Amino acid sequence: MEKSKSIITVVGKDQVGIIGRVCTYLYQMNVNIEDISQTIVSGYFNMMMIVDTSAAKKEFLAISQELEELGKEIGVQIKLQREDIFKSMQRI
Repeated sequence: MEKSKSIITVVGKDQVGIIGRVCTYLYQMNVNIEDISQTIVSGYFNMMMIVDTSAAKKEFLAISQELEELGKEIGVQIKLQREDIFKSMQRI
């Protein structure tokens, strides 16, 4: 099976449980985290993940929408983008 890499970004005011909630959701969807970087600056949380969605239990759009909803629940913004689109946007 060919990998389908995507980028997840999480940004918002820092609080307990952000990483746990996002990672639990990804586990439930069978999305593999290949790389993760997170930092906190002046009380604001920023995380970027590279994930493989090729074995996911749901379609990309459904996962993207559910991650956005999860972000609203926990007070952060969560975005899921396909790697190729993310790379194209960075070139512009």
